[in-house]
Amino acid sequence: MPESGAPDFSIWSCPLPLVGYPNIVMGHGGGGKLGNELVEHLFLPAFRNPALENLGDAAVFELGPGKLAMSTDSFVVQPLFFPGGSIGALAVNGTVNDLAVSGAEPKYLSASFILEEGFPLAQLAAVVQAMADAAATAGVRIVTGDTKVVERGHGDGCYINTSGVGLLRPGVNVGPHRAQPGDVVLVSGTIGDHGMAIMSVREGLEFESQIRSDCAALNGMIAVVLKAAGEAVHAMRDPTRGGLASTLNEIATSSNVGIEIDETTLPVRLEVQSACELLGLDPVYVANEGKAVFFVAPETADRVLEVLRANPLGRDAARIGHVTAQHKRMLVARTSIGGNRVIPTQIGEQLPRIC
Repeated sequence: MPESGAPDFSIWSCPLPLVGYPNIVMGHGGGGKLGNELVEHLFLPAFRNPALENLGDAAVFELGPGKLAMSTDSFVVQPLFFPGGSIGALAVNGTVNDLAVSGAEPKYLSASFILEEGFPLAQLAAVVQAMADAAATAGVRIVTGDTKVVERGHGDGCYINTSGVGLLRPGVNVGPHRAQPGDVVLVSGTIGDHGMAIMSVREGLEFESQIRSDCAALNGMIAVVLKAAGEAVHAMRDPTRGGLASTLNEIATSSNVGIEIDETTLPVRLEVQSACELLGLDPVYVANEGKAVFFVAPETADRVLEVLRANPLGRDAARIGHVTAQHKRMLVARTSIGGNRVIPTQIGEQLPRIC
């Protein structure tokens, strides 16, 4: 990312725009020449594709026959850049993952920016480039968007909203209401990485190994799992805000089942566990941005685990529990000392502004 005060316009297309405005001004959101130049010299070159180049009030594209999935999310993370990611990568990957765990193949995204007056254009360029890179990696296109500017002091630099559309995969029927007694619960990797990466930067915590966000697009990995297991996959979720615990509680409630997990099998990095202990946090409530939870039929669990571990994003995948007909709508954990504890949904967020 370019240093503040030293704007780098190298990624802007020629001819150069009015470089006399190194920071966002109110005029960038006014629908005039300055706003048009943001589109022409920054957004369009970064996200270029036929559906976007029309620059109409809506994007027109073909998705083919079948059912569609649509998702939307807003991103207000601070800091904007953190170890392992940025608000730009997060905005793309977060929406891609929401579509993927619904059983859809993500196709198209929108991107809307709310910028604060005075926000450096060099930082905006870095955010946009991160979004373009993430979209390319995920295989999706950003086809429409919007920009608004608020007065200085009425925002926090940059907020992003993304919406996404995907095509539901044939034969796939997953949902939070479809978990069944006997299902095995799998998680695709270590938990708590993203939330603690953000907190380590905010709190100035230093460990032997830097904590990095797990921010990543999971659609490729999930596609392989669905190809291998098909209808044996009953539910999928990405445990973002509220962490693994909130996700499992939501599925227990939606499916009217109980969920039992074994705390000794939860994959948690040592540095993440240390940071959580230092701050008095529980890793099961800490956000993730590159992990998925799968509820699969027991006869298919070993195969799905094998497929996950063969993928770079799933190499730390683990079997963490199962679904039961007992204690419906509750999440119960077997502790390391052999006891049981109920893990409820928290009233609020442990960590605000982590996505």
